Amino acid sequence: MAILVDPPLWPKHGRVWGHLVSDTNLDELHAIAREAGIPARGFDKDHYDVPEEMIDKLVGLGAELVTSRELIVRLRASGLRVTSAERNGRH
Repeated sequence: MAILVDPPLWPKHGRVWGHLVSDTNLDELHAIAREAGIPARGFDKDHYDVPEEMIDKLVGLGAELVTSRELIVRLRASGLRVTSAERNGRH
């Protein structure tokens, strides 16, 4: 069981964002997001978008800071990854 967070690298809305995922199941992902105070609207089918200023708090709650590449590799291996085609209603 691991909750993973990658470094914030994606600018949007005047902030820089990272991603929070689980490599096990979505229940644990939603639980840590609630505990951290991340709004449900931050969830995007297989991950939460998280602002830079929240990374340290997430690590303090037990998230593992990993590279963006490792995050996506582990998310794909978990079977929880939602592809862009699936996101856009194409399979």
